[in-house]
Amino acid sequence: MKLLLVEDDPSMQLTLQRTLGRRHIDVRICGDGAQALTQWRAIEPDVVALDLSLPNVDGLQVLAQARAEGLRTPVLLLTARGTVGDRIMGLNAGADDYLPKPFDLDELEARIRALRRRSQSAGPDAAAMNPMEVGGLRFEPDNGAIYHRAELLEVTPRELALLKALMMKPGHAVTKERLFELVFPGEANVQYEAIEVVVYRLRKKLVGTGTVLMTMRGLGYLLRAES
Repeated sequence: MKLLLVEDDPSMQLTLQRTLGRRHIDVRICGDGAQALTQWRAIEPDVVALDLSLPNVDGLQVLAQARAEGLRTPVLLLTARGTVGDRIMGLNAGADDYLPKPFDLDELEARIRALRRRSQSAGPDAAAMNPMEVGGLRFEPDNGAIYHRAELLEVTPRELALLKALMMKPGHAVTKERLFELVFPGEANVQYEAIEVVVYRLRKKLVGTGTVLMTMRGLGYLLRAES
């Protein structure tokens, strides 16, 4: 598995290259935003881990240019900017996931592998899918974002993963086991009941969107348009 790490901190570069390398991830390093696209095209990585604060060209600019060129590699944003506004800008620019600094190395690895799995299972035509709508929500496969009317829905990465999974099967129950795998990929230390917390928080954010997140006892959870 090839990972392109776009990060200008030498200490972070070395730590991630050594740690992830021991876990069978081939980490290629780029420390300059101006060179990131050139290496991205040349390396053809499975996943890109992209820092927002880069010299010369900001990480968001790199991401926006890559998507404009048609580069569809899954992107995980790494940044010390932890505000909702920064997450929204990243998702709007085409990011697939978001991990604020400082982060746990096990979680970083789990998210990288989850992005690769989703990319492989989606297949090469995933970006050509039509937008999917449930109630007042719209899922855009091109950038992986979910909108309510014309506004980006403000959700956390875990809530986004849960909502995407439910929107892929509107009107059909998705088991808690499957949702747990998608929302907490590879996180063996997370309690199974944690999925209920994500459901609870997401359900509150869906109020007024014309979409209902229902609990189907013994089956899992279901998303449907509000009556």
